Amino acid sequence: MDFNDSPEEAAYRATARAWLEANAPKTAEGGYDDGEGAGSMAASKAWQARKAAAGYAQITWPKEWGGPGGTPIQQVIFNQEEGRHPVPPNPFQIGLGMCVPTVMTFADEATKQRFVEPALRGEEIWCQLFSEPSGGSDVAAARTKAEKAPDGSGDWLISGQKVWTTGAQFSDFGIVVTRTDPEAPKHKGLTMFWVDMHDPGIEVRPIHQMSGGSGFNEVFFTNVRVPDSQRLGAVNDGWRVSLVTLMNERLAVGGPSGAGWAQFMEAARNITGLDGAPAIKDQALREKIADWYVATEGLKHTRNRTLTALSRGETPGPESSIGKVVSAMQMQELGNTAVEMLDQYGIITDPELAPLHAAFHASLLGAPGLRIAGGTDEILKNIIAERVLGLPQDIRVDKDVAFKDLPTGR
Repeated sequence: MDFNDSPEEAAYRATARAWLEANAPKTAEGGYDDGEGAGSMAASKAWQARKAAAGYAQITWPKEWGGPGGTPIQQVIFNQEEGRHPVPPNPFQIGLGMCVPTVMTFADEATKQRFVEPALRGEEIWCQLFSEPSGGSDVAAARTKAEKAPDGSGDWLISGQKVWTTGAQFSDFGIVVTRTDPEAPKHKGLTMFWVDMHDPGIEVRPIHQMSGGSGFNEVFFTNVRVPDSQRLGAVNDGWRVSLVTLMNERLAVGGPSGAGWAQFMEAARNITGLDGAPAIKDQALREKIADWYVATEGLKHTRNRTLTALSRGETPGPESSIGKVVSAMQMQELGNTAVEMLDQYGIITDPELAPLHAAFHASLLGAPGLRIAGGTDEILKNIIAERVLGLPQDIRVDKDVAFKDLPTGR
């Protein structure tokens, strides 16, 4: 591995850094309302438009779609430099990282011309409608159905329910995977469409999370009529289309946010333990810190392998799944330990009163959701076992069974 920028990468970093110094906000401007009182969407949209105009919104996208046609490592470099500034939250990540690339791959030319550049400029927001109450992480278990309209128009009628849809409450459009052939095995009877989230047949209900936020949603479809031109890919080929989206998701989902090492070590040095000494002197706590440190160093170098592959123009492998499995679990453990370490102050969740503005509470309560979003721990461990370690695949007894014949819970 080479941890240093090449001369070309160093030059790009200097250019990006100079642009950000001149254009990035100097103080936090608020962001979109995600159910946690984050403020106005205006700041996020304005920053996205500014980046798009300068060619920094989606650096790897080709010029014909509004990007500069840059390299993946250039995108990584810009993200690193952008992270040094108090830029607004990014409600466009799902759309630009997962949904719109799927549209670019499978939609007709008119659809791409209509949607790609407005999404790039932050004018329209997209969501991904995959998970369902009865399916969980098994995307192919979708029961939301799409049937041909009986009037012979060629349109489709979509009915069913999706759940855990991030950002649906402020999205303009979405991509939805549906069941179109219940006679086929579950992976072979799916079809994907794009939908207008403002359709009167679509109802979005935010889910109140234990963290206090409402970023996830239930979405209900009631005879939502969509023309066949809104289909993405061939009829009953939705699983292949979904795989493209899910591969993009693995690249788009970042590491977990929340209170981290610096905040934890600050608290451990300043809080007194049971023996009157700083908590950092406690041997049991030091053993935990050592374990976390070793895991963090492993993650750092795993990410460095990914960066090295990108720098060489190679495609990173499935080992990128390791990062989310380890970091989300560590975030939960760190938050739990910090809340316990705060003793009586650990029960205070008011950001105005709690130490570090209740950042550890946010980590503790938000981490379980991160261990589900973008692939559960179990799904990612299967990917690592099968595709990284080469272990035998799980036995899938439903692989060739017609979907309508699969047993359901009672």
